[in-house]
Amino acid sequence: MLLVLSAVLALLMAGPATTAAADTIQTGTSVCRMYVNSVGFGAYCSNGAAYLGGGDPPPTWRERLGGRPFVPCRDFPIPDGIKLPQAPEGKKWVLRVTITDYNLDTYDGGDGAHLERAYMPVSPEEEAQCPFPAYMEPFWYEFRSSYPEPALVIKPTFTPRVNVPAFFSLTADSSRAQADDKDPGKYSGYIDPTHNLTMRGLVVAMKVDPGDGTAPFDCPMGVTPVDDPDGYDETQDPFHQINTCKHIYQRSSASQPDGMYTVKLTITWEVSYWVGKDVGGWNPIGRANVTAVQRLPVQEVQAIGG
Repeated sequence: MLLVLSAVLALLMAGPATTAAADTIQTGTSVCRMYVNSVGFGAYCSNGAAYLGGGDPPPTWRERLGGRPFVPCRDFPIPDGIKLPQAPEGKKWVLRVTITDYNLDTYDGGDGAHLERAYMPVSPEEEAQCPFPAYMEPFWYEFRSSYPEPALVIKPTFTPRVNVPAFFSLTADSSRAQADDKDPGKYSGYIDPTHNLTMRGLVVAMKVDPGDGTAPFDCPMGVTPVDDPDGYDETQDPFHQINTCKHIYQRSSASQPDGMYTVKLTITWEVSYWVGKDVGGWNPIGRANVTAVQRLPVQEVQAIGG
């Protein structure tokens, strides 16, 4: 039970991108400027006229609240593909997303505002701590992203074992952001039928710092050696896998803060666009890095559960 209570996975989205890119194209009578950075990707399309702004400055967050309380957290269902142990009795697992380091006296939350994500078991009372009143919805617009939340998968067990290879991957849905012309919102992709422009993002690399003092390692992404989308062959034991995105912990995390290692991820997205029936196919715009931090418990090999 103690292990389950301590197995809280925290994800922290990064600030500025380490790489960013932009491209401009002409499609029909419109000009579309596309961009990619650590927040996401998209395009601004117009007939060539630029919006210059002007008028009164936008209201600050405090002014928009009008004396109402700022509720920084929201709860969501656990993403598909994430397997967690049984929640403690009377609790359920949720993905809790919290706006942190915000400044109410700015119009956009301030430069330090960012989201923190955590998989955590909550009771009805704890769940009630994060209501979502309608007036709070506009404050979340500042954090809209074209990228899905990074959902890290650990195999063969949720809790890695000492001296047993632990394999790292992302769920399929958190490895891609592509539009579907039959369902434009699918996979958080971007599609603009008016300008015949479609964009997509794919994870092409991931660097993992395992948090135990050893060197980070690189993981190729996008191609898996087996049918399982996370690249782990369930018919083989951990010592006979083709997947190279792995780490062997030499010590348990018992002596670490909260009994967990702090695993740092650098996820590289490559964004491309497609115009109309372009026979040239997808045209890369550039790449951007998104970083995340995940807390990970590691047990001695004789431990049970996970």
